[in-house]
Amino acid sequence: MSKGKSTMPSSKGKKLQHLKSLSRLLDSIIPLPGGYRIGIDGLLGLIPGIGDIAGGVASSYIIIESARLGASTTTLLRMVFNVLVESIIGLIPFLGDLFDFVWKANEKNTALMEKQLHEPQPPNSPEYRLKVTVVVIILVLFLSIVVLAYLGFMILIRLIEALRGTGTS
Repeated sequence: MSKGKSTMPSSKGKKLQHLKSLSRLLDSIIPLPGGYRIGIDGLLGLIPGIGDIAGGVASSYIIIESARLGASTTTLLRMVFNVLVESIIGLIPFLGDLFDFVWKANEKNTALMEKQLHEPQPPNSPEYRLKVTVVVIILVLFLSIVVLAYLGFMILIRLIEALRGTGTS
């Protein structure tokens, strides 16, 4: 191995290819007329409540696997930001679904990971506690999305019940 060149061990390369395939499935597997592509993440988002949660789980998996591959804390925080933006805007009916098709957080995240894996890594740079913190942030984010989706669903049910109650009098 020569100095200055970065080589990626084959196990990391295989894992990165797996993550890239998953991100492509989520963000751009379906070609549309005009050359634009969409993924199943955006389609899942059309399912009220459950869709955004399923997309968040898949996005979190990519981040967690990137941490296992050795992503720096900075890279992981950027990844969390990408998913956070997609998740928060994704909660807005219709507009969030359209945004999901355009933002492509998963492909952004695998590109960040690939870029980092091809750069030489500093020796002995343990960032374990910060990586654990990022994983905890992801879990808190995921739980927050679940709670917000549940509360939104409950408010919608109450609103429908209230409208039905006033309409029958």
